[in-house]
Amino acid sequence: MANKKILYDGKAKTIFEGPTPDTVVQYFKDDATANNAEKHSIINGKGVLNNAISDFLMKKINELGIPTHYIKKINMREQLVRKVEIIPVEFVVRNIAAGSIVKRLGLKEGTTFLRPLVEHYLKKDELGDPFINEDHIINFEWGSRDELDEMHEYGLRINDFLRGLFLGIGLKLVDFKIEFGRFYSEDGSSILLLADEISPDNCRLWDTNTNNKMDKDLFRQDIGGLKEAYQEVANRLGILPEKKTYASTKTEIVK
Repeated sequence: MANKKILYDGKAKTIFEGPTPDTVVQYFKDDATANNAEKHSIINGKGVLNNAISDFLMKKINELGIPTHYIKKINMREQLVRKVEIIPVEFVVRNIAAGSIVKRLGLKEGTTFLRPLVEHYLKKDELGDPFINEDHIINFEWGSRDELDEMHEYGLRINDFLRGLFLGIGLKLVDFKIEFGRFYSEDGSSILLLADEISPDNCRLWDTNTNNKMDKDLFRQDIGGLKEAYQEVANRLGILPEKKTYASTKTEIVK
């Protein structure tokens, strides 16, 4: 992406202008963050692995008939995606108790829910991504009732698919976070697209036999072995990149 303008520089990805006005390039970084970036480290090769895993999963979700921003993988660290207006709401679908819900509700980690639980969080780092409900979303016009219903339906369908996919390779899908965006056509109308990424950065994955964690909790909880776990997830999916691709690629950045 030499000489390309940065549109957004996030914690784990950088968004560059695309070859056409309705596209952008999503660059996967090696940065690992937790607690809204209060904890930060560089893990060589993490971006390559997340790009490969998200590329694989986004293609599969497209095949389900769920529209996504994904167009194609450009190289080991970059994807071409549709330019969307991100809805400032993070959707978290939970199957098993882990993470913030354990502390918030006093649950025992590992408790399986009777049915998938959908939660909403305001996408605002400076406020700590606070927990919100559907009334907040509609009243503050972050999304309409129709959009909310559509995102909820997509989230549950994605959950059903991912649970089966990961179970087939010996992994429990504990929970995952997804984001959506509005893609505008020339006439001003918009459609909802699944955006961002799907990888061990925003999915909790546990080995079905050992319950060993194979996601970003390894970094959050100082357990270690994050890159090795991500490599194992990619390997089980049949998409393990060669080790020589783990080195960071240099990009000339224009701000």
